[in-house]
Amino acid sequence: MVDQSILDKYELVVGLEVHSQLTTNSKIFASDPTTFGEDPNVNISAITLALPGTLPKVNKQVIESSIKMGLAVNGKISEYQFFDRKNYFYPDLPKGYQTTQDKTPIVVGGHLDVVTKDGVPFRVILNRIHMEEDAGKSTHLEGSPDTLVDLNRAGVPLMEIVTEPCIHDSATAAAFVGEIRKIVRYLGVADGNMEEGSLRCDANVSVRLKGSTTLGEKCEIKNMNSMRNIQRAIDYEMKRQILLVEKEEPIISETRTFNVDNGKTYGMRTKETLNDYRYFPCPDLPPMIVKPEWVEEIKASMPALPAELVAKFTKEYKLPEYDARLLTESKASAVYFEALCENTKNYKAASNWMMGPLKSITNDTGIDFDVFKVSPKEIAEVIQLVDDKKVSFAAASQTLIKAMLEDYKGTVEDLAKSLDLIQDGGDDFLVPLVEQAIAKFPDKAAAYKKGKKNLLGLFMGEVMKMAKGKADPQKTNQLLREALEK
Repeated sequence: MVDQSILDKYELVVGLEVHSQLTTNSKIFASDPTTFGEDPNVNISAITLALPGTLPKVNKQVIESSIKMGLAVNGKISEYQFFDRKNYFYPDLPKGYQTTQDKTPIVVGGHLDVVTKDGVPFRVILNRIHMEEDAGKSTHLEGSPDTLVDLNRAGVPLMEIVTEPCIHDSATAAAFVGEIRKIVRYLGVADGNMEEGSLRCDANVSVRLKGSTTLGEKCEIKNMNSMRNIQRAIDYEMKRQILLVEKEEPIISETRTFNVDNGKTYGMRTKETLNDYRYFPCPDLPPMIVKPEWVEEIKASMPALPAELVAKFTKEYKLPEYDARLLTESKASAVYFEALCENTKNYKAASNWMMGPLKSITNDTGIDFDVFKVSPKEIAEVIQLVDDKKVSFAAASQTLIKAMLEDYKGTVEDLAKSLDLIQDGGDDFLVPLVEQAIAKFPDKAAAYKKGKKNLLGLFMGEVMKMAKGKADPQKTNQLLREALEK
């Protein structure tokens, strides 16, 4: 453990590298399929294996997807660019080098505004986005001297988003990765599945005394695959480095791995210098010119992104920012909510239904709103029934909505009637129930008259139970007060 007074002396500095596999049918430089979960070494060809005489060809969709991402993060699209060879030993890339972009990344600069769970806004400054190919996967079997290599992933298109070293707490780092995952899903360029490794994050972590402008020696933590682990790894590494500085011991610039079981980072290898990579332009791929007209076409085809929708939901629908952010967590949720608002003007009720009963159903069933069985129009009819006090919210959210998930005929109101959920606000129905509830608890009625007004809820609950949810709550409340205060 590190004493808080010691931690308070230092500032954490983090730069992130987020690697996102792109959802294309074929690899970045070959026609091999990119399907996940196939048997080892079936998604390969002569080009993937780098056999003599083979030549790569760039997948146009990879370029288009990267441009979309660059526009989404306010970056500048490079008009002229070429691919480079990055040379060092790759046990799971048959070529022995990686084809990537060094001198001319497809996107330069940019920024992304994020909000942490504490509601703190922060602008993350980007350095670049570049395209490259993924490596294969090495598997080390316990107790075996051999390493198994699966080349299915070799050549799968990767988009790497690199930030400046501008992040100063682990929560912001995790929020940034979460926002990147959300954007790639909105754009439809990647699935963002961290558990499958199609979205991975490396964090360059260093510490310095507060007030200093000199960056400390950094360590890179590789391949973290969840928001929680990103925070845990950065927090541990920060404390580890601070302890070394306090003991006046050197921080070795190295690549480290994070053990999810014990929450610690461990050294893997010392960092190579840039010269060790021996970058040079790839002679097998011609330079690319991305014309501004094409960029404009791509921009016009892009959907509204989370930040735009948050602004729309707060301004046009008058929702709290908290609601708007939850509703835009997934594209399917945002699209469903907008369709719901086309069928009702009670936007806050629509939001409450989305974040409450409907979200519970999607969580329980594991489905998202893009395949939700009940249509937005039908949910709008439910909202109207509640607003008209024909059905109570409790009955609608607990009984009616579940029945709507099954096949039914007629309108939503017809279904509510068949389930005997239509409320009755008439005195002939309610007065006898009110009298029975008061008669059942005479001592509580006496206590109410002596000032214990919070007992009203007891009588409300009793009437509702006897009415089987059909009592109009507002009318029941009024009749109970009148009867108890006689």
